[in-house]
Amino acid sequence: MNKPYLEGHYTPVPDETTATGLVVRGTVPPELRGRYLRNGHNPKPGVTPSHWFKGSGMVHGLRLLDGRAEWYRNRWVRTPALDGGAREHDQHDLTASVAGTHVIEHGGRILALQEANLPFELTPELDTVGPFDFHGKLTTAMTAHPKEDPVTGELHFFAYSPFPPHLVYYVSSPAGEITRAEVVEGAGPSLMHDFAVTGNHVVWLDLPVVFDRAETSGIPYRWSDAYRPRIGVMPRVGAPVVQWFEVEPGALLHVANAHEVDGRIVIEGPRYDRTSWETSWKWWIGAPGHPAEPMTGAISHRWTLDPATGVAREEVLDGLVTEFPTINEELLGRPNRFSYAVAFPGAGLDGYAVVKYDTRTGERQVAPTGARRMPGEAVFVPAAGGAGEDEGYLLTIVSDLARDTSELLVLDATDVRRDPVAVVELPRRVPSGIHGSWIPDPELV
Repeated sequence: MNKPYLEGHYTPVPDETTATGLVVRGTVPPELRGRYLRNGHNPKPGVTPSHWFKGSGMVHGLRLLDGRAEWYRNRWVRTPALDGGAREHDQHDLTASVAGTHVIEHGGRILALQEANLPFELTPELDTVGPFDFHGKLTTAMTAHPKEDPVTGELHFFAYSPFPPHLVYYVSSPAGEITRAEVVEGAGPSLMHDFAVTGNHVVWLDLPVVFDRAETSGIPYRWSDAYRPRIGVMPRVGAPVVQWFEVEPGALLHVANAHEVDGRIVIEGPRYDRTSWETSWKWWIGAPGHPAEPMTGAISHRWTLDPATGVAREEVLDGLVTEFPTINEELLGRPNRFSYAVAFPGAGLDGYAVVKYDTRTGERQVAPTGARRMPGEAVFVPAAGGAGEDEGYLLTIVSDLARDTSELLVLDATDVRRDPVAVVELPRRVPSGIHGSWIPDPELV
C-alpha cells in the first residue's frame, strides 16, 4: 500500500542539488540578508519509514542577499539513521536521529532537531558537522521546539521520555552554554511535543496522548481516555515546582504563544480532539482509511489559567483547520496581537491558505495559495524600522503539484491577501515539510 507521506506534496526528492542566481519576481526586501532554512522528512529512494515522522531529515535552504536569491541547496542531515540502519531503533543511542523536525540557530550554530535525540549541527552551507551535546552537558534528548527568550537571549528547552524521569528542563545561555538542567517532578509519560514560556513561567503540556507499547508505528504513543489531561505552570526562577490545571481532553502539537495578563497565563494553539487526532494519526502512519490531509480538525483554541483559583478556562477562537502557528518572535512569551498559520482544506475551505489572526478583534485574513499549491509554515521576519507588531514579512515555500515546481513567497505580513512582495523560483519542487527559521547573517558570525 502506498503511504500518503510519500505521495503528492510529500513525494521525496531523490538527491541533493545546488542552484545559484535564482529568478526573482518582484523585489526581495534589502533587509532580508541571511538564510531561510526549512526542515522536513525525506527518506532516501527505496526506503519506506513506518511513520511520517520517521523519514530522514532534509534541510532546504535559500541565501538572500542585497535583493538577490543567491543560492538554493538541499542536504540530508547525515545521521547514523540516514541509511535506515538498525541504530535508528536504538532507544539508548541519542545520535540515532532522523533530525527532520526543525532547524534553528543558537549560539552561532545551526541545529537540526528531532525530539527523541541530540541535535545535529550543520554548516552555513548545510553540510553535517555531527551531533551537538552542548559540550557534554546535554545527556538526554532535546525537544524540536526550543524557545529563545527575545529579552534575555536564553534558549529554553526540555527532554521528555516515556520512562522516568519523564521531564527534564534546560536553559542555555545566548552563547550556547547550558546553565540549568533540572528534573521536573510530576509529569507523566505523555507525548510532549511542544511547550511554552512566558516572562515569568514555563508551561508544560501533559495531555492524553501517552506512551503505549501496543503502538507499532515506531512512535509508541496513543490517545488514552483514561489519562487525566493537565497543563502545568512552573516559575522560571527558583525550584521547579509545577501547579497543574486540569483541562478538557485535547492534544496540542504546537503552541502559537503564551503570555501573562493580570496574573493569569494564556496559551493559544491548534487543538485536536480525540477524533481529529486519531484521524490525523492514520495519515501519519498510512493506515487503511486514512484521510486526504495530514492535519484534520485542529482548530485554534485558548486556555486561560488562573493560579489564584486553580481553574482553567477554555474557548474556541476559530473554526478553520490550521496547523504550524507562528508569531513575530520578538513577542515570544509576551502579549501578542497577531499570529499566522497554514489552513488546510475543510471547515469551509476548498484548498490551502495562509491565514493571519488578530487575537484582539477575532478577525482573520485568509490568503488562498491556489489550486494544488500547498504552503508551508510561514516564518515572520521584521521589516527594517518597523514599529508595529505585524510590520514585516512572511517566508513560506509553496509546493505546486500542477507545475511540479516550488516557490519561496515573501508575503506582506500586514495584509497576507496582497500579492507577494517577491517570489523566488526554485529549481525543483520542494516536498512539503515541517518547521524552519530565518537566520540573519550576523547570527552566524
